[in-house]
This record gives sequence, structure tokens and C-alpha cells, in this order.
Amino acid sequence: MIKRLRQFAPLLLAAVCSVSVASSLKNDPITIVSPFPPGGGTDTLTRMLAETMAQQEGWTIVVENKPGAGGNLALGGTARANPNGHYLVMAQTDNIVLNPWLYKELPYDTFDDFVHIGLVATSPSAYVVTPDSTIDSVGDLVEAAKENPGDLTLGIPGVGGTGDLLGRLFNNEAEIEISYIPFRGWSQAFPDLKAGRIDVYTGSVASLLPQIQSELVKPIGVISEQRSPALPDVPTFVEAGYPNVDQAIWWGLMAPAGTPDDIITELNNAMVRAVSSEAMVKQLEAAGYSALGSTPQEHEARHREDHEVFGELVKASGLEPQ
Repeated sequence: MIKRLRQFAPLLLAAVCSVSVASSLKNDPITIVSPFPPGGGTDTLTRMLAETMAQQEGWTIVVENKPGAGGNLALGGTARANPNGHYLVMAQTDNIVLNPWLYKELPYDTFDDFVHIGLVATSPSAYVVTPDSTIDSVGDLVEAAKENPGDLTLGIPGVGGTGDLLGRLFNNEAEIEISYIPFRGWSQAFPDLKAGRIDVYTGSVASLLPQIQSELVKPIGVISEQRSPALPDVPTFVEAGYPNVDQAIWWGLMAPAGTPDDIITELNNAMVRAVSSEAMVKQLEAAGYSALGSTPQEHEARHREDHEVFGELVKASGLEPQ
């Protein structure tokens, strides 16, 4: 059985050392790379953080979208960048954690080529159905799956991602068989969900929140230890009786290996100040995220723990690296 790893509790440090550290960070622009196109959840989160940090610290911060190869272009470019604190990447579970298990060759080493700055935010995955579905809860879904083994279908945003792997984990934990239907994303999946060609869809709360709020879909459960602030009335899979199905997606800032410790400390302090601010906490929660804020050491520990957890899921799934 896969060992359950508890998530770090959000730190949201109310007071971070406010002493200004003399460095080059105010003198030249800082680039934060988003591994996905403009307009998506990661891009939105990256721009929220960049704007808040720039305002609070008086820095010039530019967000660069560098999509492609499941995030590997952005991560590879960051690994090769000058380690001076001016080129960072917004890494997340679906690339920095999963890609080493899904690709035979990578242009970076997930641990050796980066230094951790800190966890920024988290967002649980959600299972959603159509508003007229008779499935109103995780318990209803399990019951329906047991009555019709293999007949129910779960739409997932791509093979090998967190939606796929957490779906497999849920199948194992609940001892059910729900078939997977991969899509390129929500826009492709929604017509099939609406038409009843798939029964359930899964994606992050951050990506599905607009559709939930407009009542295009109905959430039946979130995958996290705690309920999402954006969906306080929606129970977790843990509450439904599946304590191992609790791995929320996280985002964290990373820099090229070799970045000086004092620069990492300054960047971490600035990041924690930003995500601890009342305005940004409200922004994040309204967009479907929960603010975190952590030390570099806690970020690295979370990265390593999830690397092992999802590695076991990939091996158990039989997915072969491409």
C-alpha cells in the first residue's frame, strides 16, 4: 500500500523579516517562467504572485510563458539559466514531480539542477458531473461503479497526469473500476460530459471553478486533506472514507542550481510576504487556490515526498516512459 504523506500545513507567516537585503534584485528585471500558455491556471497564479511581489518589493518582474513538452521546455531553460536570482520558474506537481517518471529523457535533473525557493499555493483536484446527474457524492459514485463495473467513465486531462494517477489511486482504494477517457483539456471534455458520453470529469478546482460557479457542472468531491476555501460545502475524498486519496496539486518557485543562498533567502522572504498578504490570500481563494508559503527546505521535502508517491502510482499503473 502506498504510504500516505501528509501535506504541509499552510504557513502564511504573518511576520517575515522586513530588513532589506542589499542585492542585485532591485537593479535588473526578474523573469518568472510559466510552463503553460497565457490565460490558464498556472499563468494566472504566476501573474498574481509577480504583481504582488513587484509592488511590495519595488522589483521589476516579468512573466514569460514558455509552454511545451509538458513543462519540460520551461524547466530545461531554467536549469540552464544564469543562477543569479533573475530567472525563476513556477514549477508544479504535473511537471517537476511527474515528468521524471513519464519521460525517458529530460533536459534537466529534477533535484540536481534546481534549488527550491518555496511553495506558493495548492489546489485540490475536483470530480464534477452534470447538474442533472443522479450522482451527488463520492459515495454515490462508488455505489454506481460497483453496480456497473467498468461502465462508468472518468474524463481526465491527459494520460499520466495527476488526474489520471489519482483516478487510478481512487479506483484501487474504493475497489471499483471506472474507465478513463483522456482529453486535451476541459474545453474538449465538456461537450462529452454534457452529452452523457462520459459520466465524470476531473481537474483542479482552480481550472474548474468558473464552470462550477456558473452551474455548468456540479462538484461531488475534492482530493485534499482539507476542503477547498473556494468550495467549502464540498466534502473531500478523505471525508468520504478514502484517507489515502489526498494529494492536492502544488505550485512552487524554483531557481537554477548554484543560485547563492542569500539570494534564495531574499526571494523566499519576498514570496512569503506576498502570499501572506490579505489581498493575495483573498485573490487566491477566489480563484480556487489555497495560499501556502514555506521555507525552501519544506518545499524540497514536499517535492521529494510527492516524487516517491507519484512514482509508485506510475509504476502501479503500468504507464511506460515516452
